[in-house]
Amino acid sequence: MRLQTKAIHTGVDKDTSYNSVMTPIYQTSTFRFEDIGRTKGYDYTRTANPTRKALEENITALEGGAGAIAVATGMSAIATTLHLFKSGDHIVCTHDCYGGTDRILRTYEELFNLQVSYVNLQDPGNLRSALRPNTRGVWIETPSNPLLNILDINALADIAREHKALAIVDNTFLTPVNQRPFELGADVIVHSTTKYLNGHSDVVGGAVVARESGLADRLQYLCNALGQGASPFDCWLVLRGIKTLIPRMQMHELNARRVAEFLQGHPRVRHVYYPGFATHPHHAVACKQQSGFGGMVSFELDAGLEGVNRVLRGVKIFALAESLGGVESLIDHPQSMTHASMDPALRAAAGITESTIRLSVGLEDIEDLIDDLRTALTI
Repeated sequence: MRLQTKAIHTGVDKDTSYNSVMTPIYQTSTFRFEDIGRTKGYDYTRTANPTRKALEENITALEGGAGAIAVATGMSAIATTLHLFKSGDHIVCTHDCYGGTDRILRTYEELFNLQVSYVNLQDPGNLRSALRPNTRGVWIETPSNPLLNILDINALADIAREHKALAIVDNTFLTPVNQRPFELGADVIVHSTTKYLNGHSDVVGGAVVARESGLADRLQYLCNALGQGASPFDCWLVLRGIKTLIPRMQMHELNARRVAEFLQGHPRVRHVYYPGFATHPHHAVACKQQSGFGGMVSFELDAGLEGVNRVLRGVKIFALAESLGGVESLIDHPQSMTHASMDPALRAAAGITESTIRLSVGLEDIEDLIDDLRTALTI
């Protein structure tokens, strides 16, 4: 089956009693045993649940992996993945990662002696320089949040493999529709399913997908041991959202390009971050490893914080909010919102300033979105 068919049909056929076309919500904590030591495959929802299993099968098929876990939030996905490592292990993380990623890495440094180096991985040679004898993981976020820098997954994964380290890719921004990390050498893929996979801003969730079965089994063990599994209803919502993933991603990209082109020509905009532009410094890498450029656009306003606040207050269709990937358009100020928890020095090194604005471009009429931004930029 091709991707669109997999999105609609994988994991669906679970109801042998009534043959429902949609996956049922198995909203139960407990399953009755057939006999002592014998079940129908499930005993307790923390360990496994048919609705969660359906979503895990679906995401596994979309990413082309060996197995997946569906967990409670995107941060649960990151936390569970970090439990693949032990005290004293070293992880190299892209220096312009999501603020929540930096926060949990710093927490694990403090609590569990996990060693972390933040490195500009836009040059793969920097990874070689950062490797240590105890390096066990490379955390790759591409496109980065919020500046949309592109990392060469294949080059970084090759270096990680030479060193026997796991290459972990956060694929939240592009989804398997626009980026296939396993085909580029990644070992683990992380998602916030809250975002594009669900696409309707009505659930929080996460997923971790493994390329190899042994790693998939380990992640399933960790998910159960840590109690990170997503609820049946939340899994059902994400599974429902995935059915329209491909057409939504196509529309997000069409609208995002138009918004980026409008902003690029506006006199109050100093710089636009959008990998779809040929002038983007990593455009060639993006074209090599992506099949689309996604629905995110960031820009630098030619003004300080007071001017930024006027824009944030001036929009009417773009909602001032921290998430992304829903059908509705959102506007975010990373320095004070999504990346406020990030170490200030790291945030400055990444290039996130008080003038940086991030847009999650939704599926509204494009002319309405441009008119909304035009009005806000003239206030």
